[in-house]
This record gives sequence, C-alpha cells and structure tokens, in this order.
Amino acid sequence: MTLVGSDLTPYLALILAGFLPSEIWRWLGLVVGRGLREGSELLLWVRAVATATLAAVVAKLAFFPAGVLAGMPLSWRAGAMIAGVAVYWIARRSVLMGVATAEVIIVGSAYWLGLK
Repeated sequence: MTLVGSDLTPYLALILAGFLPSEIWRWLGLVVGRGLREGSELLLWVRAVATATLAAVVAKLAFFPAGVLAGMPLSWRAGAMIAGVAVYWIARRSVLMGVATAEVIIVGSAYWLGLK
C-alpha cells in the first residue's frame, strides 16, 4: 500500500505543505528571539506587524466573506468586529480576548439566524 493515492494523502500533503514550512520559521524565531528583551524595538515591530496582519484578515472576512459567512448581514459582521475591537481595548490590548469575543458573536448570530 502506498501513501500517495490512499486515504492518508490529504494528511501527508497538509503536513508537508502546511505544517513543516511554517514550523521551521517558528523554531528559528524561538532560537533567534531567545536573547531579545521583551520590550525591544524588534519585538515591538514584530508584534505590530502580527497585529496588523490579523486585522487585515479580519477585515477581509468581515467585508468580503465567503461561504456561510456571506449569508450573514453586514451589520452583524461589522457589529462583531466592533465588539471585538472594544473588548481588545477593555482587556488591556488582549488580542485573544478581542478575537474570541468577535468569534462568539459571529457563531452565536449565525446560529440565531439559522445559517448553515
């Protein structure tokens, strides 16, 4: 039995094309970043770029959705985004709390609206 053409092919492709290329950069960042101060200019820049990238992805999902999310009214998507930003600031700039809040609102409203 070969791996290519079997039921395991998608998992193998996911590991080879999705996981391994990004995991190398994570480990390299861990090794290089070990000696940096937490408040250093480089880490502040990296954090700002990561937050901006997340904001761009969220904006794309909110204003140009695909799939089930496209069936949800823009007002609901924008409301979830605004609530997420508000919680981000209230929770002392916690990206996790902001994203989790917006996600709970989106999933809850999709369920409430009966979207599948």
